[in-house]
Amino acid sequence: MSEQLVQLDLTDRAAVRTIRLSSISVRDIVVDADIGVHAHEIGQPQPLVISVTLEIDAPRADRIDETIDYNGIVALAEALGMERIGLIETFAQRLASECLDVVGVHSADVTVDKPQALGNGVASTRLVMTAGSSPFRA
Repeated sequence: MSEQLVQLDLTDRAAVRTIRLSSISVRDIVVDADIGVHAHEIGQPQPLVISVTLEIDAPRADRIDETIDYNGIVALAEALGMERIGLIETFAQRLASECLDVVGVHSADVTVDKPQALGNGVASTRLVMTAGSSPFRA
């Protein structure tokens, strides 16, 4: 059996690399929200801990207007926290939908933790929504 030496020409590999999508994340956003369906929760703001990962068009240049500003994601979560919402699942769906309304966003992965909901453990939901998908079941 003879060994063959395989040579790879790597000189042109960098020229063919193309980045089409990128992802950005903001984790551990704390928002006080009037959220919950139980009588003792209504009208009593409680903290939510939110993490968002967005799949976006890859930036073509090293400029903020080529990507999504992290502060905008925080602002969307904070604005939603000012509304009365019953379920963390609904909160996650609405936040994902708002993120998908931003030009260049293709998918949103949203996790919402409700640390004070349980005496032992953390209530949590995770939702992945893609552009063109409906946030609610028909």
